[in-house]
Amino acid sequence: MWRWLWLGRRRSAEPAHLRAGEWGEEQAERFLRQQGYRILGRRVRIGRDELDLVARFEATLVFVEVKTRASEDFGRPLSAVQRAKRHSLSRAAIRYLKKLPTRPAFFRFDVVEVVGVAEWGEPRIRHVENAFTLDPPYRVFW
Repeated sequence: MWRWLWLGRRRSAEPAHLRAGEWGEEQAERFLRQQGYRILGRRVRIGRDELDLVARFEATLVFVEVKTRASEDFGRPLSAVQRAKRHSLSRAAIRYLKKLPTRPAFFRFDVVEVVGVAEWGEPRIRHVENAFTLDPPYRVFW
């Protein structure tokens, strides 16, 4: 029993899948900065929904969903953003847009896939621009 308690103290308080997600978001943020994006927010929480990254590219506001995977065996980036996830991202984006003092001319949803693990070195990154549109129940009128 003492061994179990001792090992429990050495473990990190955060689960491994959350640490991998944070690492993937850092990699995606670095990649987008290199592409000329300006990061406005990271892990933006709006109500019960969360936007991984909010960025600006020229005149377009970009809501970025980051998907981190250890290997490509776990599916493609767009297959991970299913209907329920698109709905929550749309809801969060509309709430975010309503809080802005001036509305952007354009906005879009991108998906960034980070394939790799922090211990393996440099990951493979795929960027899918305009990955999906606003979910049907939501409309934007300026």
